[in-house]
Amino acid sequence: MDELIQQIEKFIAAHGISDWRFGELAMNDKHFVRSIKGERSPSMRTVEKVREFMATYEAERSSAA
Repeated sequence: MDELIQQIEKFIAAHGISDWRFGELAMNDKHFVRSIKGERSPSMRTVEKVREFMATYEAERSSAA
């Protein structure tokens, strides 16, 4: 799970958004990042959904530029 957290932190830094905003956009859960940094272990489906969100967000930002 550390890999996912590192990917999220890198994404957040690259896009200048907060943990809270990332959770809201990716999972409709403002506390998502905090919870996975704590003791919550997301399901594989959740991990896939987060990675899909990041890829789609990147693609949309690239095509808008």
